[in-house]
Amino acid sequence: MNNATGDQAQKHGLTLREYIVLSALDKAPGLTQGELGKTLSLDKTTLMSQLDRLEHKGLVVRRSAPGDRRLRIPEITESGAVLRATVAEASAAVEASVLDGFSRDNVASLRQMLFAIIGDSEDRGSCL
Repeated sequence: MNNATGDQAQKHGLTLREYIVLSALDKAPGLTQGELGKTLSLDKTTLMSQLDRLEHKGLVVRRSAPGDRRLRIPEITESGAVLRATVAEASAAVEASVLDGFSRDNVASLRQMLFAIIGDSEDRGSCL
């Protein structure tokens, strides 16, 4: 699914990591850059380069945090949100086709096992 989602992101001009950053910004708005980096387990340099590229593409803007102008809060733009949703929808279609041969119970069991490994909340449309 990582490769399938990466392929869908590439078809829409994004890397998989850029798509994951956009998904995190969509799911958890208002995080500072530092908080976002911790959430995604990305070091500061890697995150900054991702945000720079996304900002250059007009998909993200960075604003100063209220109360502390040293902190920056990246925000997904309207065009970023539309693009993220498009990739999420395409990825969901690929996932559905891959899992089409399995019963609902098998898919539910697979999801339970994956959530046990990666966490307990469902995040449709991303490979986090």
